[in-house]
Amino acid sequence: MSFSAFDISGSGMYAQKTMMDNIASNIANVNTTRNPDGTPGVYVKKSVSFRAIYADKLGSTAPAFPNGEHTPYYSQTYGTVALKGGVSFDEKEISQGVEVAEITPSNDPYKTIYDPTNPEADADGFVTLPNINVVEEMVNMVSASRAYEANVTTAETTKGMISAALRI
Repeated sequence: MSFSAFDISGSGMYAQKTMMDNIASNIANVNTTRNPDGTPGVYVKKSVSFRAIYADKLGSTAPAFPNGEHTPYYSQTYGTVALKGGVSFDEKEISQGVEVAEITPSNDPYKTIYDPTNPEADADGFVTLPNINVVEEMVNMVSASRAYEANVTTAETTKGMISAALRI
């Protein structure tokens, strides 16, 4: 019996937790106009991107390129046309999880507001604020939360199926 479902669910939960932590950081810094050391500097919104983990990375026995060739091949074992890492053109050998590929700063322009009474205002009375849209961040947070819950449900279902199989 394979326990890769736990690896897949666990990798998804970790990735979504990282996403939620990043979103919380963005929301917490929506009005930040100083660096952590107190010097002037606007907080830059960060975005998380994911990358698929393929079967070979989790230690599966999925087929890989024979003899170092760089072309797809037909796997008689699985009955599929496969690529390196066990990725194939059908549902038998697919991605085996997700990982955080990178956390990148946003290139969106900063927001500016006119507030000459603000100590952070420039000579013209404008204050530069981070490029964070709170509504967009909240939508992303709900999406990440639901994805996390889906991974938890998958792990719990897998656990239940294994328990039921052991009672047979």
